[in-house]
Amino acid sequence: MAIVNVTDQNFGEETSQGVVLADFWAPWCGPCKMIAPVLEEIDSDMGDKVKIAKLDVDENQETAGKYGVMSIPTLLVFKDGEVVDQVVGFQPKEQLVELLNKHM
Repeated sequence: MAIVNVTDQNFGEETSQGVVLADFWAPWCGPCKMIAPVLEEIDSDMGDKVKIAKLDVDENQETAGKYGVMSIPTLLVFKDGEVVDQVVGFQPKEQLVELLNKHM
């Protein structure tokens, strides 16, 4: 499954089924750039077990505000549309995989 770029308009739909890792980021954010290849690896490794959705907070402030995102990157884990976990800041791949596996 490829990483999906989401917006305020389709965020709810894209996070409503299964396990979804939502990455709240911005193009100017250094740690966001660092975590991008980690998310690509996770997407490649975990395939259909998890969806990764990226939301640019500069262009989609409504959704970022709704979830109280104050720092980026913020990663929210959704399971069937409900937030079940959250981490803020750069995280190594192993920690993110462990986090996702808890909710499979």
